Amino acid sequence: MNNIELSTIYLPILDEVYKEGAKTSVLDGDETTVRKGNNGEIKIAKLDMDALGDFDRKSGYTKGSTSLTWETVKYDKERSQDLRIDRLDNGETLAQPFAKLSSEFLKTKVIPETDAARIAKICGTKDITVKEENIETGAELIIALRACANKMDEDEVPMESRILFITPTLISLADDMDTTKSREVLKRFSQIIPVPQSRMYTSITLHDGKNSYGYEKTKAAYTLSKDTSPQPGKTYYTKESEGNYKAVSSPSGTQVENYEMTTKPAKNVNFLCVEKSAAVTAMDQYIKYFSPDQDQDGDSHVFKYRNNNLYGHVYENKTAGVYVSHKDN
Repeated sequence: MNNIELSTIYLPILDEVYKEGAKTSVLDGDETTVRKGNNGEIKIAKLDMDALGDFDRKSGYTKGSTSLTWETVKYDKERSQDLRIDRLDNGETLAQPFAKLSSEFLKTKVIPETDAARIAKICGTKDITVKEENIETGAELIIALRACANKMDEDEVPMESRILFITPTLISLADDMDTTKSREVLKRFSQIIPVPQSRMYTSITLHDGKNSYGYEKTKAAYTLSKDTSPQPGKTYYTKESEGNYKAVSSPSGTQVENYEMTTKPAKNVNFLCVEKSAAVTAMDQYIKYFSPDQDQDGDSHVFKYRNNNLYGHVYENKTAGVYVSHKDN
């Protein structure tokens, strides 16, 4: 079996594993909403139309416009990894170890990162509804979900296509209540998808693979202030130790030479509701195979994995279809 045949056989398997495992794959666009572009770009279908006007018996129908345009956006990120199986570890057949390796890689590395990046990207979109709240009880959860549903109802967001991404811990609070109130609120979402808290952040940091891999919840970053005097509304910090900063309660002219918080830490997301037509995601996966005889760096079967991601594009005319609730810490 040659290199091209291997790639052709295994790529659909990877796509299937991704579709089954990724919590956010439900937002992926199809051929009616997404088209591949060139030079790291992707085309997204955007539908817009005018509202009603008066019918005139002489001139007839109002002459509004309906437009279906293809908006060109750039993919958010290209990610990759070099997967290897030693010639002697492989055994007699390549299929079984590669299937296990690739499936485990997607399930434990690619899918969690993709979900986390998409949720963070959508949560950071301008003009969506954002609510900061700490939810500890089932009663508090029902109040929070009712507020979300009410907001979408008032904004005329279709109930039949609202997707609720929520942490397993929180949805279990509603399940434990098992009351008429809890059941009725949950009915106002068409699909409820539990997503682990480790994928539910308002912001993540993607590591470049030089010193560390994967992703993590974004931490606060500090840089030395360039202000020559205290600025209203700014908080200044002193560095207590590595990674530990303390806010200055009453900054003076000399203390502004200390640190400022330049990147805010991410918050834990309680739940994210997305109406299906309000946002679109996409991911292309690629693999290459090299035999041990072709491996220039060792004696392994080499599978080079790469993906190109549109983590999330929220249409500017559909921001009412996105609602996020996150903690205050």
